[in-house]
Amino acid sequence: MKNKPLLLFVVCCAIPLVLAYSALKLDWLPTAITNHGEFLEREIKLDNWQQHNPKQWTIALNYSAQCEEPCSEQLAALDNLYVALGKNQHKVDMAIIGEPEAAKPHWHMIAEQQQLKPASLYLIDHMGLIVLEYPFNPQPQENRLIQKGLLKDLKKLLNYSRSS
Repeated sequence: MKNKPLLLFVVCCAIPLVLAYSALKLDWLPTAITNHGEFLEREIKLDNWQQHNPKQWTIALNYSAQCEEPCSEQLAALDNLYVALGKNQHKVDMAIIGEPEAAKPHWHMIAEQQQLKPASLYLIDHMGLIVLEYPFNPQPQENRLIQKGLLKDLKKLLNYSRSS
C-alpha cells in the first residue's frame, strides 16, 4: 500500500519526460515561423548607436552608392511606412544607411555597411543590433507585401515590449 503513491509519483514524472524526449527525437515540434523578415546569418551591431538616442525600434534602408532606382523606390516607400505606423510613430525611428541625395531631415543617417544588401529594409533594436532583413523585390506588388510584413512584425514586437 505504501509503494503505490511512490509508483504513481514516478509514473507521473516519467510520462512528461518520455513525451518531451520523443517529441524532440521524432521532430513533432512545429516548424512554422511567424516573422515575415529574414534573420541575419551573422550578428551585425552598429557602432555608436547610442549617440542617436534611439527609440525602441528603427526601420532602416540600406542606400548604397551602387544602388540607384531600387533605393529611390524604397526611399519613397519608407515615408509611406512611417505614415502607416499610425499611433506607433513615436516608438519607431527611421534611418538611412549610406548617403542618399534626398533624405528627410528628421531621419537618422548611419554610415554605410558593406555586409548589408542594397535597397533592403532592416529592423534595428534600441541597442543597435540589426535583427531582421526585408529584401527588395523589383515587382511592386511583392515589395508592398514585404513592407506589410515588416509592419506586422514591428507591431508584434511593440506589443511584446509593452507587455514585459
